Amino acid sequence: MDRLPDTLVVMALPNESNGVFEAAGVPVLYCGVGKVNATRTLTRELARYAHAGAAPPMVVNFGSAGSRQHEAHRFFGCHRFVQRDMDATGLGFELGVTPFDQAPACLEFPPFFPGLPAATCGSGDSFATGDTGLACEVLDMEAYALAKVCWLENTTFACAKYVTDGADSTAARDWHDNVHKAAEGFLRLYRDLEPRRT
Repeated sequence: MDRLPDTLVVMALPNESNGVFEAAGVPVLYCGVGKVNATRTLTRELARYAHAGAAPPMVVNFGSAGSRQHEAHRFFGCHRFVQRDMDATGLGFELGVTPFDQAPACLEFPPFFPGLPAATCGSGDSFATGDTGLACEVLDMEAYALAKVCWLENTTFACAKYVTDGADSTAARDWHDNVHKAAEGFLRLYRDLEPRRT
C-alpha cells in the first residue's frame, strides 16, 4: 500500500490545478463542486487514513473564488470560513448561523500563508453573482464544508484562494477565462508551506 501523504491537497476541479500539481508529482484530491460533494469526498479520504492507521493529514484547499471587494488575479490566505447560504432567519437566527449546531458560525483556523492578505471565505451552493448579505471578502462553493469536516475531526486546515471574478454579472465568463491561471501560484504556495509545517 502506498504511503498516504502528510499534506492532503484538495481542489474542487482539475482545471483549478491545470495539471501543474500532477506534473510536479503532488497528488490532488478533487472533491467536485459544492458543499455536499466536498464534505463526502474529504470525509471518505480522512476515513481512509484512519483505516490505514495513519495520522490525519494537514488538509490544504486551493481554489478559485469570486470577490465583490477585491480585483481579480489576487491570492488570499483564508483562515475564517462562513456559510453564506445558511438562512434560518425565519426561526430567529442570524444569517449564516446553523440552528442548534455545536460549531460556531465562523470557523477559524491558524493562518498558514503569512505572505498573503487575509480574507474571510463565504461558501454556498450557488455561483455568486451578487451581494450575499454576509460579511466575507471572497466567495466560493466548498471551503466552509472542508473546514467544517476538519473542525469536527480536529484536523489542521489551510486554505488559499485566487480571485477569478467579481461575483457580478460577468462572473461566469470571467471564471471560465481565469480559473486555470492560478495553478503555478498555488504550487509555489504549497512548496512554501511544506518547510513551515515540518
